[in-house]
Amino acid sequence: MTGFAIVRREHALGSIVLEIRSVNARFLDPTFRISEELRSGEGALREALTARLSRGKLDCRFYLQRGAQQKAVMHLNQDVADQLTRLSGDVKRMLPDAASLSVGEVLHWPGILEDRELGADEVPAMTREMAQAAIDELIETRGREGDKLGEMVLGRVTSMKGIVERIAPRIPALVAAHQQKLEERLFGAFGMTHEAKASAIAGAKSDEILDRIRQEVTLFGVRIDVAEELTRLDAHLSETTRIVKTGGPCGKRLDFMMQELNREANTLGSKASAAELSDAAMELKLLIEQMREQIQNLE
Repeated sequence: MTGFAIVRREHALGSIVLEIRSVNARFLDPTFRISEELRSGEGALREALTARLSRGKLDCRFYLQRGAQQKAVMHLNQDVADQLTRLSGDVKRMLPDAASLSVGEVLHWPGILEDRELGADEVPAMTREMAQAAIDELIETRGREGDKLGEMVLGRVTSMKGIVERIAPRIPALVAAHQQKLEERLFGAFGMTHEAKASAIAGAKSDEILDRIRQEVTLFGVRIDVAEELTRLDAHLSETTRIVKTGGPCGKRLDFMMQELNREANTLGSKASAAELSDAAMELKLLIEQMREQIQNLE
């Protein structure tokens, strides 16, 4: 499922922002881009995501956005200052005439100044609170998208049921018409006119020919009869509707249903004995493909 969430908290240093973007994936795959000031919150963020989300490729940005008037407040690194004082004293004892360090030299000493406005304990606590708020928003946006996709799937299911209901009553007539055409072709293959056909039917000597024709017609009628496929299509469509309305993680189940629907539509197309059935099979496959493309985005 795709989704986006952004949470912002104001701080004396500026705005602390957490953004989460999500696209569909088979597994949970979070990536993080975190400012150095907030790096200590990565563990809390990862823990919150894995606790509440099971799938999705997540792009998480966690950064400090300083305002124009909000400059970094520098602090003296006491550890470095203590070391510098001790080393300076050692040098003075060894070289009494050496000049003492000036304030400017001390302030320019590497590592003597640091930007430590965010405490080590402050960041994880803030991260946990912001992560929960962001995940709530992400789940809400994904839920809205899921509702829309569900409506789309149900709309396509309704269209497919309409096709099935339209062609189902026509199947017996189409099969009978095709059987009649086949029967006429078979009689023609034996060189029998309509008059000869009537005579042959009345004569015992043509029983073998008639039995053969009846067998061919019956077998062909069984091969082109798609009533069973239409029944399974209707059952699969009902199950698809039930899955969507039940909700919850349903992407894999719906993907399986698309495979079954596509199987029946292919069989219907291969057994089609009339242009009407071929057209119906093509319409069904188009609707199935439209659903399949969107179902890939569902959990």
